[in-house]
Formats: sequence, C-alpha cells, structure tokens
Amino acid sequence: MDQNQVQQSIMDELGLGDLPQAKQEELLIKMTEVILKRMFVETMDKLSEQDQDEYAHLIDNQAAPEEVENFLKSKISNYDEMLQKIVTDFKEEMKKEI
Repeated sequence: MDQNQVQQSIMDELGLGDLPQAKQEELLIKMTEVILKRMFVETMDKLSEQDQDEYAHLIDNQAAPEEVENFLKSKISNYDEMLQKIVTDFKEEMKKEI
C-alpha cells in the first residue's frame, strides 16, 4: 500500500471527506507524520545494532527507496504486515477519538 492509498484509506474510514480541502490536507500531513514516526521507531526496534548501522549507511549514501525497502524486508520478517498493522492500529485509535 503506497502513501496515497494509506491517506485515502484514513480519510474514508474516519469520514473526513466532507471537510474543506485545506483542513483535509492539514490533517493528512499530521497523521502521516505520526504514522511515519511510528514506522521508523518500530523498524529500528526490530533491527540489530549492526543492521541499524547498515541502514544508516544506506540513508547517508542516498540509496534508492527500493534498495532501502528491500534491505528492511530482508532483515525484518513480515515487514509489510508490520507496517500495515501500524496503519490499522492508528486508524483504530483515531476512530476512538472522533
């Protein structure tokens, strides 16, 4: 699921489609930041110290996003499922707040 699909899914499930466009964009930016931070923290928690160093090396050398993703998938079992769970958990949290 790419970022646009995640954003649209959040907007649909939380019933935010009727908000003015500017407000939708503002909320999407904030929610996306929270989700990305959670994904980063969860990813770093699952990597060994050596893998974290290798990840940092990839980032420092401006590796292609596909290369970074392939690295993470090779180091974290069920990587895609982990990311999906983070998004799903976030949406459930937001539903409780509305």
